[in-house]
Amino acid sequence: MKLTPDELSQRLAEVPGWQLADGKWLVRRFAFHSFTAAIQFTNRVAEVAERRNHHPFIAIDYKVVTLRLTTWHAGGLTAEDFAEAAEIDRLFREAEGARMTETTPEPGAG
Repeated sequence: MKLTPDELSQRLAEVPGWQLADGKWLVRRFAFHSFTAAIQFTNRVAEVAERRNHHPFIAIDYKVVTLRLTTWHAGGLTAEDFAEAAEIDRLFREAEGARMTETTPEPGAG
């Protein structure tokens, strides 16, 4: 079920670093010390996505991985997007080679 604007605000507070974009995407950028570390993180995200059957948009730009989550069949963000974001955050904290995160949304988001 698609979350209401009030529910979105509450859920955003639970996943620091993620931002709402265009009212329908949950977006976060993750920076790494190397391209290899970024790819390893992306592979772990892919494993989570397959297990959950909930697949993010993934963009890799050298050492920066940008993830966007939404629930297509609901027409926007659901509790599943926020649960997956929290799991991805755990992966990032555990990632070897992770460095300071970038929280600036991609161009055109907002």
